[in-house]
Amino acid sequence: MDVDGRGAVLVTGGSGFVGSHLVRRLLERGYRVRATVRSTGDTAKVAPLRAMQEDFPGALELFEADLLADGSFDTAMSGCRVVFHVASPFLMPEKIKDGRRDMVDPALLGTRNVLAGVERTPTVEKVVLTSTVGAIFGDYIDVRSMDGGVLSERYFNTTSTVENNPYHYAKTLAEREAWATEAAQDRWRLVCVNPGLVLGPSLTPASRSGSLFLLDELFKGYFFYGAPDFSFTTADVREVADAHIAAAEHDGAKGRYIVAAETMTSFHDMARIVRGRHPRALRLPRTGLPHWPVRILGPAFGLTQDYIRKHLGIRFRVDNSRSVRELGITYRPVEETVLDHYESWRRRA
Repeated sequence: MDVDGRGAVLVTGGSGFVGSHLVRRLLERGYRVRATVRSTGDTAKVAPLRAMQEDFPGALELFEADLLADGSFDTAMSGCRVVFHVASPFLMPEKIKDGRRDMVDPALLGTRNVLAGVERTPTVEKVVLTSTVGAIFGDYIDVRSMDGGVLSERYFNTTSTVENNPYHYAKTLAEREAWATEAAQDRWRLVCVNPGLVLGPSLTPASRSGSLFLLDELFKGYFFYGAPDFSFTTADVREVADAHIAAAEHDGAKGRYIVAAETMTSFHDMARIVRGRHPRALRLPRTGLPHWPVRILGPAFGLTQDYIRKHLGIRFRVDNSRSVRELGITYRPVEETVLDHYESWRRRA
């Protein structure tokens, strides 16, 4: 895809953790970018985008749009060749009060409204949707029944519900809706990027991203007595942004792309990485916690026995080969990602 200014691109959720990195990467590559935000009056959230407008004069326009309002994205989308649909809330389970209202409606109705806008915008040739590995599996234990116990793009999450892991459920519904919408027409093509837990430096101090909140708990000392044996598929926010752009630029890009390190990273791994650089970070755990206290005390921290059984101590390998082979992604060491994330957190804390 050319970058000579003949076609603008749209990024929904431009003020978010991933969206702001994507906007900046696109501007650096010479694109004309339109970004939607919920409110241009939210000074703190929009400040990084305003700074980009100064750094790249005339290349970035901001628009207000509401995921739940039909037609909300039409003005911003007009004349665009590519739509990056990034906007979707990501909250940790303990922050979700109503799964349908907080997760499902914004993800599913938002995707529906953005794609309805695409249908009304004849210039759009490609839609790149930010999905998640959570649209591939519901609970870690699900991966054990996959080929070789390896996470791959071939599978869809079938175990999550609005009550059990509403974030994964919402993203699964949204992605399935997007594929069904694409199949019903032949003008534009869909590519999905399915990242793991997105970590790295934040450009947005006001972000409410669940991934930032999760490590917040680790860094603030919630686990200073010992790290519970939970591991995560991790992705660097810069690689996630690059994968979106590669998915748009490569004509051969199709289907879904897992963007995550091949090896999972545990709370204990993250604490060890940060301690190696910051030995006086006293609130970080020095040891891993045995499983039995987690099983006993977990419910007091909002973890059900069912969740503990399906996640505690479970690790699996991630097949990220399609993102390497077809999108050209080079994964940086997880140590760099975690340290950059920690430095960014320290500046915000």
